[in-house]
Amino acid sequence: MEKKESFTKVDLVHAVAESAGLKVKDATMAVEAVLNAVVDAVAAGQKVSLVGFGVFEARVRAPRQGRNPQTPDQVVEIPARTVPTFKPGKAFKDKVAEA
Repeated sequence: MEKKESFTKVDLVHAVAESAGLKVKDATMAVEAVLNAVVDAVAAGQKVSLVGFGVFEARVRAPRQGRNPQTPDQVVEIPARTVPTFKPGKAFKDKVAEA
């Protein structure tokens, strides 16, 4: 597989199809199912831990003050909100570090 600047969902589907010996249609369904399961679990407040890959979870970002770039002296209150996060596992970090 040639190295590109970014790796899209389509690229992932083709890599899974090739690696698992699946038809692209079947690989698409598998990738979509995995991604949907991760999103649904995190949205429900669950932590998704994939050993060696990483952990997906929702975290609450505290309220904070920001500034409007068009009016830098104006302080804007940014409310608290829940955001998805990903923490890569050790094997993931090690693989990226050696690349």
